[in-house]
Amino acid sequence: MPPAVGGGPARSELRPRRGRCGPQTARVVGPDETAKPAARSRKRPGWGSRHFEAAGRWALLALVTLLSFATRFHRLDEPPHVCWDETHFGKMGSYYINRTFFFDVHPPLGKMLIGLAGYLSGYDGTFLFQKPGDKYEHHNYMGMRGFCAFLGSLLVPFAYLIVLELSNSLPAALLTAALLTFDTGCLTLSQYILLDPILMFFIMAAMLSMVKHNSCANRPFSAPWWFWLSLTGINLAGALGVKFVGLFIILQVGWNTISDLWHLFGDLSLSVVTVGKHLTARILCLIVLPLTLYTATYAVHFMVLNKSGPGDGFFSSAFQARLSGNNLHNASIPEHLAYGSVITVKNLRMAIGYLHSHRHLYPEGIGARQQQVTTYLHKDYNNLWIIKKHNTNADPLDPSLPVEFVRHGDIIRLEHKETSRNLHSHYHEAPLTRKHYQVTGYGINGTGDSNDFWRIEVVNRKFGNRIKVLRSRIRLIHLVTGCVLGSSGKVLPKWGWEQLEVTCTPYLKETLNSIWNVEDHINPKLPNISLDVLQPSFPEVLLESHMVMIRGNNGLKPKDNEFTSKPWHWPVNYQGLRFSGINDTDFRVYLLGNPVVWWLNLLSIALYLLLGSIIAVAVQRGAHLPAEVEGILWDTLLRLWAWSLASSSLARGLYVVGNLSLLLGTAYSFYLFHPLAYGMVGPLAQDPRSPMAGLRWLESWDF
Repeated sequence: MPPAVGGGPARSELRPRRGRCGPQTARVVGPDETAKPAARSRKRPGWGSRHFEAAGRWALLALVTLLSFATRFHRLDEPPHVCWDETHFGKMGSYYINRTFFFDVHPPLGKMLIGLAGYLSGYDGTFLFQKPGDKYEHHNYMGMRGFCAFLGSLLVPFAYLIVLELSNSLPAALLTAALLTFDTGCLTLSQYILLDPILMFFIMAAMLSMVKHNSCANRPFSAPWWFWLSLTGINLAGALGVKFVGLFIILQVGWNTISDLWHLFGDLSLSVVTVGKHLTARILCLIVLPLTLYTATYAVHFMVLNKSGPGDGFFSSAFQARLSGNNLHNASIPEHLAYGSVITVKNLRMAIGYLHSHRHLYPEGIGARQQQVTTYLHKDYNNLWIIKKHNTNADPLDPSLPVEFVRHGDIIRLEHKETSRNLHSHYHEAPLTRKHYQVTGYGINGTGDSNDFWRIEVVNRKFGNRIKVLRSRIRLIHLVTGCVLGSSGKVLPKWGWEQLEVTCTPYLKETLNSIWNVEDHINPKLPNISLDVLQPSFPEVLLESHMVMIRGNNGLKPKDNEFTSKPWHWPVNYQGLRFSGINDTDFRVYLLGNPVVWWLNLLSIALYLLLGSIIAVAVQRGAHLPAEVEGILWDTLLRLWAWSLASSSLARGLYVVGNLSLLLGTAYSFYLFHPLAYGMVGPLAQDPRSPMAGLRWLESWDF
């Protein structure tokens, strides 16, 4: 939660240690107050006033919920074209509908839910989502946008309930709801086919269920206690299942749980058996249940995506054998490698891909100006190589010649099928990796020189053994330089089509980067065997998918001319992001947080740290704090301000005026900046005729 709506400086914890399953409030009191309970006792409100207060809370909850849904669903159909990352996540929703396997760096739950929303709303999965600006035309995109907007709308009532539970202050909860409702950034993220509203929903839901569970501390193992604890675990699985940044809410809940158990351990009125039951309950609901649900999402993911697609090349050959339509699925290919075979060679390090070449040359100044050799993650004709003997040009597929198998330790030559150039290395330095040698395609129609010769070795095998397709782990040792063929995993610049660098490393240490296997294998002179035995088990598939995602996340880098920002830009609202449109004739949507809300949060952080430090020092010195110091930050400040300036009869009025000022100011700032989220047409902000001209408060705002 942002500091403007987080726990106040006078509260030492997010929860009371004991209390009924309902709203709680905590107070910091001095020693004299504890000695005189009668002096500080308050008259308990009657049944009628409590009933009226409860009705007011429900009425306000209904109001903020209605306002949240109204702002999120307003003009949801505009613009009727692809915006920003809808290109990715809309396309992935289509893949689920079509059951086509793909690769993404995020876990699958969010995309599965988007695909399910599209399917249930009548979308047929045929829109291509090629690039931002593509018109949706007759395709039904509103179901997917509506699903994301629905979850984004629930963030506001969730925040309202969280703060109400923590502070028992209606004004504080209402202010919290207003800050989220009128934030243009949160609104924009909620209106498009993105993972963000789904992730925020599960994070906020986990926070709410954790707080509600804490309020049931005096009724352990009751039905509400189990319900909120289990729901916390379910929401943790949801958050992690959408994006790995869901780990942050897991850390929050984990810290809260450890603190809770520590207090229970110190409660001498509880037996060790009871404490053990508490520990077991947390393990079951907050560890076992989330892990089970998280694993189940992958089981559904792999069950649904059973057709070959653009993600195949990121995974191992054995993984690909389970995908319908993949050339390895239910395939029969020759078992042992022979001369004359057309093959693809795949690196065993995940997300490296296939040995690849194409007609483009290395640019001037990058080693020898010869044909590029790279690795490529997708199936392609340029991945095909012909394995030949190093010392003859005779055609091994000549029917008059006997079959000759390739054996461990043989000297071979790999000829690129499409360009007829040989795999080649020499003492020129590799393009990106220092002290590694360049690998190129060299020669004409298979005729080159001795730098085209490689010794093929099977890891942990004896010389003379045949080489098995898919199963044998091989290394290619360059005969002249003694280096080992491998891939650094580094992404080449645009001249290398952003494929991965292939090098020949003089360091002979055995790593996955320099180990390969033969995947495709075509040789009409050899009998075939079935590859069904290669299909991996579910635990193996689950482990491999996580290794590929982790490597994919580590390899994410901005491309040339792609929007980039520094970490400090977003918290201070320094720079926004174009969701749609770039000129005065386009429908422009600009992702930028409401500056009043965001800068108020920055101010809140500073005040929270300052006030919290002052109060901590004062309490340590024995100061007696007033009862009004409770709730959340702005609620506390307004109370102190009101009571310091006026008598008790006027203080409440000033307190109400202060709250209304914050609410109305936030609402008015939303009125000013709402075109950023709902769309702008016409002159850009730097034009005096633009309605946004006076609102470009920072030069870095490009709307």
